Amino acid sequence: MITSSLHPALTEAVPAMATGNRGVLSAAASGLGGFITRHGGDIDHVFGVSGIDPALLTSPTLSLGLANYCQVLEEAASHAHFDNFGLHYGKQFKPQALGLIGYIGLCSATLEQALANVVAAFPFHQHDTLTRWVDTGECWRFYYQVRHGAILCRRQDAELTIGMILNLVRHALGPHWAPREVYFEHPRPEQWHEHCKIFDAPVYFEQPVNALVIPKHDVRCAMPESDPVLLMVLQDTIRRLNSMAPHQGIVEKTRSQVQLMLAEGEPALECVAERLGMSGWSLQRRLHDEAINFSNVVDGVRRELATHYLQQKHLPVSEMALLLGYSETSAFSRAFKRWFGTSPRQWRREEGVRTLVNS
Repeated sequence: MITSSLHPALTEAVPAMATGNRGVLSAAASGLGGFITRHGGDIDHVFGVSGIDPALLTSPTLSLGLANYCQVLEEAASHAHFDNFGLHYGKQFKPQALGLIGYIGLCSATLEQALANVVAAFPFHQHDTLTRWVDTGECWRFYYQVRHGAILCRRQDAELTIGMILNLVRHALGPHWAPREVYFEHPRPEQWHEHCKIFDAPVYFEQPVNALVIPKHDVRCAMPESDPVLLMVLQDTIRRLNSMAPHQGIVEKTRSQVQLMLAEGEPALECVAERLGMSGWSLQRRLHDEAINFSNVVDGVRRELATHYLQQKHLPVSEMALLLGYSETSAFSRAFKRWFGTSPRQWRREEGVRTLVNS
């Protein structure tokens, strides 16, 4: 039984309330520096490029900017040449290391309630993020997706977070429990067999959202460290700690919706506006007030994602074109040459040379 009087997740609650860089509680980066170092990365470089102040990692209830957090995971994977960085970081990430949100799960009465409570508390643990606990008949699905227009590259975060939820379930059901299926929104990585091995389940990529599919009969078990009194204290504390979400501007909101729609083809202004709860004219006007138009937003999202995808050397250029909403590879190639003055394949070759020179 966990005792509320000595609970480590509450020890830094008061100082954290003053922090202004809200986004995700720093418990989500527990042990990150050591993990980067063990896999050959330079933490000074990785943290510096990502704008992470190491002092913020000293307490699980201080806050990091969400964009910085996602960037540090991507930068760590790139700098350490460890493509499945987030997957393996998540594999060793125990629920206790997650601070408040982890202990909210651990203190719940049953596994089903644990996952529902984690979803309910997640907006206070991490802003600008979709989490859902959805009944699909025979199974429950835990859905997860970062939704911030400044964060387009977020594969490492997705694999880390789904791995964290896997570990919460395995805490109750044992280390050999396996989900029914696992979904990821990003393209299939080169070493995707590691994902199947770690989850011990079918893993599907290029899905609309990241998800863990859990049979209903598996979640009826009791949590081994259930503590209803401490649970209420933790739930109240996390609400007070991180309740004020940073405001996303109209450009960031539009970028986020554009990215979500790209796999369906060319994003239409009217469709994006509808998802944002406004008319097409209103969206145009608000973007104009920010000195940008809708076409520029779409172009910027495509350009940023294109360079990210090209660094995944196993991903064919033709598949990238579809992921970026182009109906033909030739249209993508023309756009890429307009952006960078070269073809996607030539850019990839030159990037490979730069990597060899710098390694």
